[in-house]
Formats: sequence, structure tokens, C-alpha cells
Amino acid sequence: MNESNDKLDARITADAKQAFDQSVDGLDAATLSRLNRARQAALEELTKPTRHWLQWMPATGLAAAVLLAVFAFRGPAEIDVINTPASDLEILLSEENIEMLEDLEFYSWLVTQELEGDSDLG
Repeated sequence: MNESNDKLDARITADAKQAFDQSVDGLDAATLSRLNRARQAALEELTKPTRHWLQWMPATGLAAAVLLAVFAFRGPAEIDVINTPASDLEILLSEENIEMLEDLEFYSWLVTQELEGDSDLG
């Protein structure tokens, strides 16, 4: 059954190509020129860079409007500010941690001893 469908598809394709070729052969130069220009314009459109970010513009505008409305209705005094702890750099540069960094070799040895002590128990 597939073989007969393949033959039928091939015959329809060949007939369509022949009909197309005959119709193109009968076109005048002006029409062929217009078709060629239209083809070139279509190919040029395909090579233009797409701007996918434009599709997000309405959503971004809506989000900005909602955020602005929240600030406008609640007021700046009512918005909770999250207090962040000291930065990692501040923690590392504190006086206590500098002393700990000086004794880093000792702490490393201490951890190794604790790990070896745990394995002796088992």
C-alpha cells in the first residue's frame, strides 16, 4: 500500500512541477522581474535580525505600572526594608577573623584530628 502511495505522490509532484514550469515559461519579462524583486525582498526579510525583546515590552510596561501603583498607594513609609547582614568582606576582615586566619594551620590540624578520632570509634 505504501509503494502505491509513493508512486502516486511522485506522479502528482512531477505533474505539478510540469504545470508550474509551463506557466512560468509563458510569463512576460515585466512579470518575471516583479516576481524576482518580490523573491529578493522576501529573502532579505529572512536575513534581518529579529527583535524578540519587543514581545516582552507590553509585559514589562505592565509590571512597571503595577510596581508604581504599589509605591503610590502604600507610600514609602509602609514598605518593609529587608535588613541585610554584614557583607562577606566585612566578616572576613573583622579583627577576630584575621586572628583566626593566622591560626588556619592549627584549625586544619584540629579538624583532621577530630575526623581521625571519629573513625577510631567505629
